[in-house]
Amino acid sequence: MAAAIGQNPFNLTAAGELGAHRETMLNNELLLRTELGKPKRRGYGSPGEGFVFGRPNEARHGGADDALHGWQRTLSTTTLPFARKDKNADRDFMALNKAAVQNGLVTAGENYEFRATHDVRRKTAGSENTRARTRRIPPTMVFGISTRPSTPIFDLLEHKYQDKWLQQRRQQELANRKEETQKRKHLWEMKQKRNPSKVYETRASLLRTYQNPVDPAPLWQMPKFRNSARPSLETFRSPKARELAYQNFGSDQISRKGKLGHGVYEPAVN
Repeated sequence: MAAAIGQNPFNLTAAGELGAHRETMLNNELLLRTELGKPKRRGYGSPGEGFVFGRPNEARHGGADDALHGWQRTLSTTTLPFARKDKNADRDFMALNKAAVQNGLVTAGENYEFRATHDVRRKTAGSENTRARTRRIPPTMVFGISTRPSTPIFDLLEHKYQDKWLQQRRQQELANRKEETQKRKHLWEMKQKRNPSKVYETRASLLRTYQNPVDPAPLWQMPKFRNSARPSLETFRSPKARELAYQNFGSDQISRKGKLGHGVYEPAVN
């Protein structure tokens, strides 16, 4: 019995002795079980005799080898690495429909028969007989991008670009000032033409003019507190005593520190 189990190759698979046995089970890593006291065998089978590993070398034209040994002037279709396939043009159904209507065929069956017996293809770019417009190129013409000149290091060390930028800014500022002055002069001339007898005020004349003092606007108060509200506590014995106390405070706050004159007294200055 033991010899029979040992000879059965499916004994070390997940199916074991029972179940369906397939040859692919012996190569599936998920179904194989490790044999007792032996390492797990892994690997792939050989493809057999006559199998060549690697990729075949394809004939290529225009590589580094051809560039070193000289380019081929003519390449035939047999030497190309791939065969050219002629692409058939698509059918032009608009031209077929137009031709069918011109012949008096309007039904679906008549159009189907007309398309079966007639064929019109779309024109491609290569089939059109267009003259190739060639431009004569001078023999001294050079293709490519011109070489960028080297950066002048002496100009960078001397801050020449900074001085040039400052000079341009200065010229632009002077041009703007000149333009603004011309605009003001033009406006003044236009005003003089309109009313030459009128004397316009300047900043100095406005400052010399006497301006009547204007009292600042009073602080906003609610109407109910403006008329009917009265203080709940009166600390002065009479209105005269209140006025006298404020007069004394006004004369005393001169010698005190602080914005409102509530601070300590300042020492005398010699």
